[in-house]
Amino acid sequence: PLPQQSELNSFLWTIKRDPPSYFFGTIHVPYTRVWDFIPENSKKAFQQSHIVYFELDLTDPYTISALTRCQLLPQGENLQDVLPRDIYRRLKRHLEYVKLMMPSWMTPDQRGKGLYADYLFNAIAGNWERKRPVWVMLMVNSLTEVDIKSRGVPVLDLYLAQEAERLRKQTGAVEKVEEQCHPLNGLNFSQVVFALNQTLFQQESLRAGSFQIPYTTEDLIKHYNCGDLSSIIFNHDTSQVPNFINATLPAHERITAQEIDSYFRQELIYKRNERMGRRVKDLLEEYPDKSFFFAFGAGHFMGNNTVIDVLRREGYEVEHTPAGQTINNRKHPKTLLAFSSSSPAHSPYVVSQELPLPLHTWKDEEEEEELLPHLLLPDGIDMLEKVDRKYKKKKKKQQKKQRLRQFNDLWVRLEESATDPPPRIRIINGYITVEPQPRGHGQSSHAHADTSSAHQLSHSLFLSLLTWTLHMIRVH
Repeated sequence: PLPQQSELNSFLWTIKRDPPSYFFGTIHVPYTRVWDFIPENSKKAFQQSHIVYFELDLTDPYTISALTRCQLLPQGENLQDVLPRDIYRRLKRHLEYVKLMMPSWMTPDQRGKGLYADYLFNAIAGNWERKRPVWVMLMVNSLTEVDIKSRGVPVLDLYLAQEAERLRKQTGAVEKVEEQCHPLNGLNFSQVVFALNQTLFQQESLRAGSFQIPYTTEDLIKHYNCGDLSSIIFNHDTSQVPNFINATLPAHERITAQEIDSYFRQELIYKRNERMGRRVKDLLEEYPDKSFFFAFGAGHFMGNNTVIDVLRREGYEVEHTPAGQTINNRKHPKTLLAFSSSSPAHSPYVVSQELPLPLHTWKDEEEEEELLPHLLLPDGIDMLEKVDRKYKKKKKKQQKKQRLRQFNDLWVRLEESATDPPPRIRIINGYITVEPQPRGHGQSSHAHADTSSAHQLSHSLFLSLLTWTLHMIRVH
């Protein structure tokens, strides 16, 4: 039985303004493991907010291609060429073990959904020999029995993104892939080799039964469902980097582990919090009449130098919102969405008018500060490359098709090209598809101007054509 509402966790903070906005802490586990423990006021804050912002933009095709490029070794290089021979052999042997065990790790429910072991292995570990060693380290760290059993169910962040899309909410992101990738790629080679060696050692020890991981996924879920706001475990979930500090390490290796931990804490937590906080502030100032719901990893709201601290330094009042506290958005537009979390996907919704901006484009701030992705795109690089090629091929085909259109409907095509949004990428249960964005959202403010300019263009073209015809008649 579920505990009383007042005993549930609360990873919700209210930014005091009119209307209020919210911070919500998420973790990267299947949403089904935590959803029933999330208080109703957190869900209501999500429902009543006009715009939902995440860490990474999952609707931009550039995200996919940028993530692919970030993970790959330079052209012509393979992992075998850069890794020490013994580590490469251990890595290959471990991946062969995982591939052999994966059919027994998968659940009947996964098989019922059409997930097969070979496909899943290729989706996660495909093209691994072309990845940079640090990304292989993260891949190996996620190829465990617990992780494999959870595949096919969206993690909490992704589920909220899908719900926001289903409810036709405006969405956006405060980070870009470029800002997230490079700190990992920026580790020096000896640190990368140390991290990969330690990760392989941990996995080999787990297989032998001689090692216990300090923070397991089950521990993470337990702390989250119990509302432990002070647990250090969330920082590791937020940065997605395993903990290498171990009392059994020799002194020189312990120093290396501490250096890596300090580097990631600075680059992936503190600097990231500062950047995210500044961008949240910019959004709140740019759209004072909109209610935002910012869903970030729970680790961004705990410890020192959090996103909340950044907002408070800027003069905003941010308070923790307990499970039983009432959520009340003061400004209620007539078109505010009304629904329950159990509503069927096909139910009709009244859609609130979207902002006249696409996903927010940030200035090139401090390009040397780069960050680690949240790995919400778990599929293999080969799959990402296929999506990227398919999108480019589709775009090229559309451009070629446009060149064959008739001269007399040119003004119509110009009008459409000025108002059509770009295609978007949808990620459902970890699978990526490309589809055109629905028309009519956030474009009403441009409609009159585009139509007027289109008619002026057609009128001008008609006069030019008429003048040229009269001239030809006079010549003949």
